[in-house]
Amino acid sequence: MHRIGFLLLDGFQVMALATQSVFEYANMVAGEPFYAIDNYSVEGGPVASSLGMHVETRAAGPRTAVDTWIIVGVGDPVATPTPAAHLDFVRRAAPRARRAASICTGAFVLAEAGLLEGRRATTHWAYARAMQQQHPDIRVEDDRIYIVDGPIWTSAGMTAGFDLALALVEKDLGADAARSLAHKLVMVQRRAGGQSQHSELLDMAPKSDRIQRAIDHARKHLSQPLTVEELAQTVHLSPRQFSRIFTAETGQSPAKAIESLRLEAARLMIEQSRHPLDVVARETGFRDRRHMREAFVRGFGLPPQAVRRAARA
Repeated sequence: MHRIGFLLLDGFQVMALATQSVFEYANMVAGEPFYAIDNYSVEGGPVASSLGMHVETRAAGPRTAVDTWIIVGVGDPVATPTPAAHLDFVRRAAPRARRAASICTGAFVLAEAGLLEGRRATTHWAYARAMQQQHPDIRVEDDRIYIVDGPIWTSAGMTAGFDLALALVEKDLGADAARSLAHKLVMVQRRAGGQSQHSELLDMAPKSDRIQRAIDHARKHLSQPLTVEELAQTVHLSPRQFSRIFTAETGQSPAKAIESLRLEAARLMIEQSRHPLDVVARETGFRDRRHMREAFVRGFGLPPQAVRRAARA
């Protein structure tokens, strides 16, 4: 049996506990109790979550036998220093386990314990810069869902914990079990670790329904030319009015926004499918493979082939 220990600290993000369902359902898929899950704290007893509710925990000691430690983060790791006893325990316990993982800002605990030194890691994008400034010896990648560097796994914020947990199950039980598990959990897609934390649709965040309708139209018809005139017509505005309002609400021109949507769609196809790059370029509205490559280098600093290699790795 594989023992998983969730290490909690006062003020922990309660959503992290929802990822325990991944291991619960993994046992159902496996047809046997493959995982055993427990909540721990350094002193044991009730631990208060960020919502104020308390969770009962077992005391984590030097003889605690755990295969995978999952370090749960707090709401604001910059304003909430990690207690020394908590850090001391992580320093001792993590190397004895098969692997150690963090959800969201739990990466700060691993960093403060010295376990991320010289490694690649990620955390919630809102705190990635602070983590890099505080720990310059870590290669913080703020645009990743989760990262595996040897026995250390780190994930981005909130729902990315589910992706990390699912990846742990895939590592233990295989790809078929992970696919079946994702289906049972009604996860629309299994996101690869190299996938971006950010979404162009979220970043645009238009203020009005009409601009949102135009963006939705563009997203559904990316393989077409998508002129300003066409988008303006869908929301009953003149091209000049549309361009002015679109830029005011999203902070970018319609042309730039469409290229960003094409890039995001192309990146997802490259990461999640085996379609040739010519097909990806055609389906996402680029003139040809060369045009898509130029846009990738401009937008991501990498050509499409490098993105595919990273996703497979």
